Amino acid sequence: MNSRERLLTALNHKEPDQVPLDLGGNQTGIHHIAYKKLLDHYGFDEEIHIMDVVQQLAAPSESVLQQLDIDTRYIRPGQFGPAPELAEVKAGYWGFTDGFGVTWAMPGEKPGEGLYCDIVHHPLAEMDYEDLDRYDWPDGKDPAPFHGLRDYAMQLRRETDYALVSGITGVIFEYCWYMRGFERLYMDMIEQPRYVHKLLEHTLQYWLDFLETFLGEVGDLLDVICVGDDVGMQSGPLFSPSIYRSIVHPYQKTLYAFIKKNTNARLWYHSCGSIAGYIPDLIESGVDILNPIQISAKGMAPEILKNKYGGDIVFWGGGVDTQKLFSSGTPEEVRRQVSYLMNIFKPGGGYVFNTIHNIQADVPVENLVALWDAAKENRHYSSS
Repeated sequence: MNSRERLLTALNHKEPDQVPLDLGGNQTGIHHIAYKKLLDHYGFDEEIHIMDVVQQLAAPSESVLQQLDIDTRYIRPGQFGPAPELAEVKAGYWGFTDGFGVTWAMPGEKPGEGLYCDIVHHPLAEMDYEDLDRYDWPDGKDPAPFHGLRDYAMQLRRETDYALVSGITGVIFEYCWYMRGFERLYMDMIEQPRYVHKLLEHTLQYWLDFLETFLGEVGDLLDVICVGDDVGMQSGPLFSPSIYRSIVHPYQKTLYAFIKKNTNARLWYHSCGSIAGYIPDLIESGVDILNPIQISAKGMAPEILKNKYGGDIVFWGGGVDTQKLFSSGTPEEVRRQVSYLMNIFKPGGGYVFNTIHNIQADVPVENLVALWDAAKENRHYSSS
């Protein structure tokens, strides 16, 4: 099979010749420091381009993607435009303010010395409900992020056999706390839920406008479109099922129905943490693929997830524990875990290999090489 056939077969819950391998998305990427280690190991002399300024992720080059046998290529809004420039936003912090008014920054004596950006300003932290409609909300219809995307996607579709995946293109709930502040928003859910609904109305409208243009440009060329909202933590869900279903889920369903109406691409949903209890809701709302499969979180045992939901949803990720083992374990421990997890998830198809979230800066190069070697060694199906 070629890469596109391989991925689509897996997404149809059938066994391809090999498990598809993925690298390069906003939640399936690699920190530029770890990426530099790979470049040095393989002897590639190339400039590193940052594709996600907040997470400081590198855009993997075609040379690296081919070296690792990666089956996916990403079509990211804004990838042909200028990246945000880091300026000093306060003493010792370098960052930028995004279209929603959220300021992100990293510490350092000069730009780029930190590992990633955190939020240092929540623009709605003190704003009253009555003022929300007058806030300077970003324009989802702005065509700038989509310049050049169709030509690029058409070239990949015509000249290669890779599967085409979008960058992250729908973050409804998370942006509410980015703007309001995490603690304040969760208090709002109890004290003034209408505030949260108003925020969700605005973030939903932004993404509906954004996706109308994006899918009009490349919706017919994509194999997978990525959305996400973190709704889990290490020990359980971030809020009760009743709050999720009454406040957050209806807006997600509206967005996902719009996506399904405007593209045949499969819907890929990202949430960190313990979200097993939400999987039926996600399936019901049209989600086809779940990422990153955080097996270290409560209730996320891979065997149970595969047995219970493997026929209904594709697992994308779950390849190695990036919280602890990948950075602190030995290459042999990495190999063993990759083999163990891949052989749980791959039977019957419905699996795409990647790490559990992005590859972090402190991963030793020996472990990086062990990961991809083990993935390639264990990706074959017995019938192939």
